[in-house]
Amino acid sequence: MAHTREKIATCDPIWSSLRADAEAMAEREPALASFIHAAILNHERLEDALSYHLAKKLGNEDMEPMMVREIFQDAMAADPEIGAAMRADLSAVFERDPACNSPIEAFLFYKGFQALECYRIGHWLWKRERRAMARFFQSRISEMFAVDIHPAARMGRGIMIDHGTGVVIGETAVVEDDVSIMQDVTLGGTGKEGGDRHPKIRRGVLLSLGAKILGNIEIGEYSRVGAGSVVLRAVPPGCTAVGVPAKLTNCAGSDRPSQEMNQFIDEQDNKI
Repeated sequence: MAHTREKIATCDPIWSSLRADAEAMAEREPALASFIHAAILNHERLEDALSYHLAKKLGNEDMEPMMVREIFQDAMAADPEIGAAMRADLSAVFERDPACNSPIEAFLFYKGFQALECYRIGHWLWKRERRAMARFFQSRISEMFAVDIHPAARMGRGIMIDHGTGVVIGETAVVEDDVSIMQDVTLGGTGKEGGDRHPKIRRGVLLSLGAKILGNIEIGEYSRVGAGSVVLRAVPPGCTAVGVPAKLTNCAGSDRPSQEMNQFIDEQDNKI
């Protein structure tokens, strides 16, 4: 069994790194050793560890953790993209969050990451017309992590949800790859309109803390939305939107705003 686990870890560098970090953490903190073994070291794959860890959080008296885990495992087995996205998300948190010292911290403790991966299971259920179960998970995610992502929303890979508290993402929202989302961000509608009514966040965007993007508008790739801004109109690629209501500034742009995580806004640059 040990040989099998070593072989699997070698083929998956993220899982291999996570296991090494887990062994070191268990040695440094003996009081957490049982928790770390149960969450990581007792498993052969990252998918198995994640399904166990998240099922313990989402399970309650209405649905036992074991049943939640079965659903998670069924989804990951049926759709390998969930595992690929999960690995990209984990890497994104470690690479972009200066407070994250290793991927194991995000895996075990970061509710933004955990909420996003739970959403991915809810989205899988939603696409298969298991709407009640998807809604159940949405409700539990909101209760546990203070993050509310509609299971019909479409989320890419390599997404970082920092802190997570207060993030709301509506039903017809789209968030493409490599986006960074800070706490208290809303991707919402503008009222009681139906249909396609939520924002489309393109690749590489940085949404700073407290940003509100409302309506079926596009936030162009590699753009930024400043902290506390309310965006009601489209933002072109490579621009920064700031203020209430938001105006455009610094459309010279940044090469990789979601990865650079630079939230400083120079209001003197090219205000429009």
